[in-house]
Amino acid sequence: MPDETRRTVAAARERLLDDHGETVAAVLRCADDVAASWDGAAATDRAAVVDPLERRLREADLLQRLPELLADAVAATEHSLAASPVAAPPYVVVASRGPVLRGTTDAGRLVVTVGAFAVERGETVRYVRGPTNPAAALSVSFE
Repeated sequence: MPDETRRTVAAARERLLDDHGETVAAVLRCADDVAASWDGAAATDRAAVVDPLERRLREADLLQRLPELLADAVAATEHSLAASPVAAPPYVVVASRGPVLRGTTDAGRLVVTVGAFAVERGETVRYVRGPTNPAAALSVSFE
């Protein structure tokens, strides 16, 4: 990754942690609720992760706040979005690892992931609770 890209990604990540750390922490608390509903330490069905997480994010009014995180992350890179993000695909998607925010800029697509869950692959696929603090759960990249 070129140095300039590394700096812009770091700036976006820092902005999110500084200005939206509580929102990221709230997303992780929703993930705690989802994991607590399982019969054990893991789920083997993707729907046991994605559907309840999306429902909890909606109930907590977090899903509607995620486009603001994307817009602020892009602003921190000193680029601009091609369109205003909304709380729906392709901008906001609740995936098996957690919410994924995507915005197209003139420099490429900025992707922000709140990695609330990890996917373990073996004989079966297992979904387990991931990092519990915002700094460990948050990733930002250009694709």
